[in-house]
Amino acid sequence: QVQLVESGGGLVQAGGSLKLSCAASGRTFSSYAMGWLRQAPGKERRLVAVISGSGDSIYYADSVKGRFTISRDNAKNTVYLQMNSLNPEDTAVYYCAARGFWVPDLKDASFGSWGQGTQVTVSS
Repeated sequence: QVQLVESGGGLVQAGGSLKLSCAASGRTFSSYAMGWLRQAPGKERRLVAVISGSGDSIYYADSVKGRFTISRDNAKNTVYLQMNSLNPEDTAVYYCAARGFWVPDLKDASFGSWGQGTQVTVSS
């Protein structure tokens, strides 16, 4: 298991940007695929982006493709989510998640560890 702590959420106007960070504990961070998921009020949690342990494979949900960028710094045990061109539909609690087990598809939404979540609110 790995402990995850998100930061960087907040209130932003439509069209603005935010950058989320997720700091992970442990010495084997590079062995974990890392994901960002979000849950809007009254809706189920949905996968936003996933990055492989090495960073060479990335998946984005169609709803954020071209606006969001996931990246990681394995030396700092941190994964990021740069969010640009935000709109009110992006309002949600954003969760960082880690996956230390193999899955056949990077966009699988199964993860073994979760952060506590950080609120992102986009005003119109």
